[in-house]
Amino acid sequence: MTDYTKQFEEIIKTPETVNDAVDLLIRILTDEQKNEIAAFQEGDLIDLHFGLGLAIRNAFGLHDLDSKLLADCGTRHPDDGAGVIVKNLHTKLTIIYT
Repeated sequence: MTDYTKQFEEIIKTPETVNDAVDLLIRILTDEQKNEIAAFQEGDLIDLHFGLGLAIRNAFGLHDLDSKLLADCGTRHPDDGAGVIVKNLHTKLTIIYT
């Protein structure tokens, strides 16, 4: 039987840096989603914690305390790591969309 997980892991690499994570998110989010995120005020980004933040934590392996991406976020906590990525994404999208 085919090991699809292994096959996908070879194709879809988890980002290892915040910049790589942001670039990947920019490639996969729709224009509508990017505009929505760019419109947030920085203080309101916490509202993305259970949506986008949850997806980032799960898809990018931030629950693995040995994650290179989590280390690049400068924290050992998955929630905080996702917050760093969301903030950097917001900053980049604000530049692009405003």
